[in-house]
Amino acid sequence: MEQTLTIIKPDAVGRHLAGNIIARLEAEGFELLGMKMVYMSKQDAERFYNVHRERPFFNDLTMFMSSGPCIPIVMQRDNAIDKLREVMGATNPSEAAEGTIRKEYALDIEKNSIHGSDSPESAAIEIPFFFNGLEFCA
Repeated sequence: MEQTLTIIKPDAVGRHLAGNIIARLEAEGFELLGMKMVYMSKQDAERFYNVHRERPFFNDLTMFMSSGPCIPIVMQRDNAIDKLREVMGATNPSEAAEGTIRKEYALDIEKNSIHGSDSPESAAIEIPFFFNGLEFCA
């Protein structure tokens, strides 16, 4: 079993889509191990997305992620990272495949409703950013 992190982003939380997204993830075979609602500060978002610091969208991304509550979730299943990337769809919802979460719920490339770890190395950094070992069932 592989673990990954997903985040239901502020745009989806604000539009009351969290339940729909969680139900979809469970229907895709993900087992939820830990979940909470958080309000990231701008500094928190900057630390979380530090890998993108030099990219032109960094400021807008961190402003958006600190604009309202989000829901980080630790999940597991076989091939969790690749499966989550498939279920989420392309970052740009106009390029996302039909039936993906981003195609269905995203507003635009920034407000794309969901984040997912892109590699085992990212998951190993992202999960402990939000959760300590007592906050999820391994």
